[in-house]
Amino acid sequence: MVEALGRAIATAPERGRNVYDVLDERGFIEIVSDEAALRAALHDPIARPITLYQGFDPTASSLHIGNLLGIMLLAHMQRHGHRPIALVGGGTGMIGDPTDKSATRPILTLEQIQENIAGQRPQFARYLDFEGGRFGGNPAALLVNNADWLTPLRYIEFLRDIGKHFSVNQLLSHSTYRDRLENGSLNFIEINYVLLQAYDYLHQYREFGCTLQIGGSDQWFNILAGTELVRKVEGGQSFALVAPLLTTASGEKMGKTASGARIWLDPVQTTPYQFYQYWVNVEDSMVERMLKLYTFLSLEEIAALVRVAGAELRRAKEVLAFEATALSHGEEAARTAQAAARALFTGEGDLGEGVPTTTIARVDLDAGIALVDLLIATGLAKSKGDARRLIGQGGAAVNGVTASDAEARVTSGDLRDGTLLLRAGKKRFSRVAAG
Repeated sequence: MVEALGRAIATAPERGRNVYDVLDERGFIEIVSDEAALRAALHDPIARPITLYQGFDPTASSLHIGNLLGIMLLAHMQRHGHRPIALVGGGTGMIGDPTDKSATRPILTLEQIQENIAGQRPQFARYLDFEGGRFGGNPAALLVNNADWLTPLRYIEFLRDIGKHFSVNQLLSHSTYRDRLENGSLNFIEINYVLLQAYDYLHQYREFGCTLQIGGSDQWFNILAGTELVRKVEGGQSFALVAPLLTTASGEKMGKTASGARIWLDPVQTTPYQFYQYWVNVEDSMVERMLKLYTFLSLEEIAALVRVAGAELRRAKEVLAFEATALSHGEEAARTAQAAARALFTGEGDLGEGVPTTTIARVDLDAGIALVDLLIATGLAKSKGDARRLIGQGGAAVNGVTASDAEARVTSGDLRDGTLLLRAGKKRFSRVAAG
């Protein structure tokens, strides 16, 4: 299966199938505003393709795997002949989305927002075709920035023309606004956010003929507000569709490591090896669902992969990790990460360049470095206390030998061919090289 990666990614969707059914079968749909009407609108992408969009906050210089669910949904739509729009919120990012937040988000400067957008832009192109022709001549995707139409708005005119369609009672019916109001943390700027997001929908309805907005389930209220604005102002029909919130078996949001680190699409912030490791270590109960959501493998291929249980499910996890990593970082990076993982866990082959590597000055290694400090420097521990607990519990190893002394020091004498290998727990590794 792994060897067929290029075919799996490039495979054209089943012709004649309504993409709504494909999305539903793969688990992308939690709530939709008008299922029958939307299904009918999506029925004939050759004669009547629709335009849809999702917004992405420029709160960081990279997208993360929490954003990937929406991007994959857009990608399926494009592969089935519809036109996706990825909207970066250069305008709304100046306020910050209060949805599902208990406190006000930090206000970003214009420079920070622009830097973040510049970092995110190329990541969309891994999944979406902005030129046209990559996926059988389907419509080219659009990448837009809502600052282009929000920043020129005149505030008084905006309140008159758009604000009149929203009642305070309507806004406070949403739990986010209501709860924040009760604890005193809701400010006037944030209460305007839903108006701006609704206006995004109206603008794109007018400019691009956009009739569907998608998002996470926490965006349901905001997206519905947009459909209502389109109806009130233009008398048009538009749709809302939200995907489910993905959680682990323990109820925590997916997208972070056990240590709490977010999984970024930027290979500097999360290396391809770390990215691969995240997917290969998902819980057994989540493997089938992740294959459906985060790869383009057919449902038949996925069913064959997950027909086993226990240790035999490792093969399905490898395919998931390989395919997801190849989509975000390319096949070469995925193969390197896979080879490193197999070398670490089976002893087969060379580690290559896949394992995260930290370079330490040779003079410092000659003098000796405390193991607790080295664990922190490589990111395997967050603090000295964390490192000491790890060592005390027998969870740290140097070159495969379990460390038992919290006061131990690592020196250049521990190097093997110029490097040494640290392990934290059973699955986290880092290589140290002498510089």
